[in-house]
Amino acid sequence: MSNKPYKDIPGTIIFDAEQSRKGYYVNQFCMSLMKAENRERFKSDERAYLDEWPMTEEQKEAILKRDLNRCLELGGNIYFLAKLGGVDGKSFQQLAGSMTGMSEEDYREMMLKGGRSPEGNRYIGERKDG
Repeated sequence: MSNKPYKDIPGTIIFDAEQSRKGYYVNQFCMSLMKAENRERFKSDERAYLDEWPMTEEQKEAILKRDLNRCLELGGNIYFLAKLGGVDGKSFQQLAGSMTGMSEEDYREMMLKGGRSPEGNRYIGERKDG
């Protein structure tokens, strides 16, 4: 892994080539859910369907738990993971809210007001206390 200056942005996982390679099968699995027959197969036995994909056990567990933040850490891309949310009948806004620990309503309200405050959201090298 090379030294990447963006690795220390708090609360942010940059989807770069390294993440893409790490999460290739997570993202391919998610894209497979665009087909109705695959969604039905997944819903009927999630574990069996996941076992058809050469993912790590950690990736499979994150998907089964719907731990989207962990899925991101393991190489998932939020736009692909949204397909998983669709299987569960959740909107992108609901997914984003759950990932921030907010209700859908609180998340929507925050975004309507311009998003999270950047105050205190500095990269480690820029912080005076870091």
